[in-house]
Amino acid sequence: KTLADQGAVVTVLERTELFRRFGGPIQLASNALSCVRALDRSLFDRLMDKFTFTGVRTSGIKDGVRDEWYCKFDAITTLPKELRLPYTGVINRPDLQEMLLADLEAYPGATVHNGCAVQSFVQLPGGGVRVSTEDGRDFEGDVLIGADGIWSNVRAQLWSQPAKGAGSGCTYSGYTVFAGESTYETADYWEAGYKVYVGPKKYFVTSDVGSGRIQWYAFLALPAGTKSRESNRQYLSSLFEGWSGDIHEALQMTPEEAIEQRDLYDRPPSVIRPWSEGCVSLIGDACHPMMPNLGQGGCQALEDVFVLTRLLGTASSREQLPARLKQYYYERLPRTATVQGLSRIASDFIINFFDTPFRLNFSGGALPKVEHFGLISMLVALWQPLLPFFFQAQFSYLYSFAPSTLEEGELELLVATERARAREQATNAWRQAKENPKAVASAGSFLNKADA
Repeated sequence: KTLADQGAVVTVLERTELFRRFGGPIQLASNALSCVRALDRSLFDRLMDKFTFTGVRTSGIKDGVRDEWYCKFDAITTLPKELRLPYTGVINRPDLQEMLLADLEAYPGATVHNGCAVQSFVQLPGGGVRVSTEDGRDFEGDVLIGADGIWSNVRAQLWSQPAKGAGSGCTYSGYTVFAGESTYETADYWEAGYKVYVGPKKYFVTSDVGSGRIQWYAFLALPAGTKSRESNRQYLSSLFEGWSGDIHEALQMTPEEAIEQRDLYDRPPSVIRPWSEGCVSLIGDACHPMMPNLGQGGCQALEDVFVLTRLLGTASSREQLPARLKQYYYERLPRTATVQGLSRIASDFIINFFDTPFRLNFSGGALPKVEHFGLISMLVALWQPLLPFFFQAQFSYLYSFAPSTLEEGELELLVATERARAREQATNAWRQAKENPKAVASAGSFLNKADA
């Protein structure tokens, strides 16, 4: 829409045959929301009408066994106010998709073609690109932007490698994730937004995702393809035996058929092979897929969009387009590589270097009771006071990309409006769930995608 506003003719080639309401919530952090607001104020306002803030409540890491806070992400709640940015939160993917489609339909210069998965492309001698789709159609344009995900056909041809499998550059991360979503009221629903329960060799995350729903996922280090079991719920319940009751409540409130599993794949930063070549470039997961730990996958894609539209919008001739695309790559590579690294380090750190913290318990006797004695447990106890400084630096860096800021009083108004709406929606959803227990589960999660 932003390019169409600048006079460009935009054609979207969409692989799915038909758009439908499908998929769960997506997290948009303060940096992503700043990009949306800078690109299109109208879209930002409509997005806020459907948005659920999680950053206005306590979030952080909890000791999964003791069920107590280990480290809170205070920066999520303090930095937006200091920087005049919207708080982090979530929106349902179908709601966001419908907004974007409605904007495109309002522009005669923007067209969406469904069932048009890109098969190949040819860079034309005089400039521009010809694209062939799997259903036999051909399209021509000045530039081709591949936004076709981690198994990108555009990237495969650009880099002369398979889109998937051996030689594609996309490898199994070593981690698999289970996810579910259900509608129920937790004891701390209005106080806590995002909780990461950590312990030896695994962790479990719960988050409010709006309308009284709790989304959760369990992150495990397992070989690829480890999916043979009768009951995912019983399997997870046994793995997290002795952990927080909140985890088992989330599992019990989620029907077996609503629990999904997906192996996670990623790829290293593309330092040697550029995303842009001639009149072809990539955005999002096609060039820099992210592990889900920081919730920055969609956020970095929106940053891509902001930079790309700015650079393309300044081109005064077709001859300048390849240089603009190359500049886009050089601008985005350092930041996306850093966020990719932080996301992957978070996974490896929690899985390999975290255990229940060592503690001397002086209650109940003259001699202290040693709890969880071990090298890693002692290290975890020692670096606990340092982690708040690390997370302050991490979120400061993530939120440093902020092309727009809120006006005076705007943040307070957004929060007041959203919190009132959230309370009404959650109350109604919990009442309906009690009246119809079979409707407690939701069909969507962040794993649930139409092209999966």
